[in-house]
Amino acid sequence: MKNMIFVIGLAFILSCNQKDNKENLVSKNENKTEINTEREPRIEIDYTTYYKEAKQYCSRNNLNQEKFILIDLGLHSGYKRFFVFDFKDNTISKSYMVSHGCGDNPWGGTYSKNKPQISNEFDSHCSSLGKYVILDRGVSQWGIKVNYVLQGKEKSNFNARKRAIVLHSWEAVPNDEVYPYGTPEGWGCPAVSNESMKEIDELLKTNKKVLMWIIKS
Repeated sequence: MKNMIFVIGLAFILSCNQKDNKENLVSKNENKTEINTEREPRIEIDYTTYYKEAKQYCSRNNLNQEKFILIDLGLHSGYKRFFVFDFKDNTISKSYMVSHGCGDNPWGGTYSKNKPQISNEFDSHCSSLGKYVILDRGVSQWGIKVNYVLQGKEKSNFNARKRAIVLHSWEAVPNDEVYPYGTPEGWGCPAVSNESMKEIDELLKTNKKVLMWIIKS
């Protein structure tokens, strides 16, 4: 009888130890998951120099004196990096998600979310840096079926019109930030979400010859 009581007690102790070990393991795994999903702080960039140069450029070239658009491909594609700048108030009035070109990577992936390839060459499927003037409103096969012609004004992007690089919307582009994930990559056009394009379209219908400047900070 004493032996039986001893065996039952030993089994109970071992069972409790196993339960404690499992709980400790779960607790460690939960803590590990929390650490892995913790977001890194976003790096805030001072674009003052770009704003000043853009204002001078618009004045010299008879472009829109109210608004201009800055796209920073130096930011992770999971962040908003399409900025509408208001010259009068000297502030960013809107910011949106925007895609970049996939380059050598498969179309629609997020392989270069940290370091997009840059090129002005035909069939490169890359985005091009530099200043553009936003011109005619046209019909697109993508998104809300609206696009805007982009005329490259620098050596780094003068092929834009021949490459059919336009501003348009794309269902794959999210409305909100998705970091640490990226925004799907196209063939070089700056593409925004459908909801974003509705707002941008209204802006561009009332503001002509707007400067778009794509940089890589």
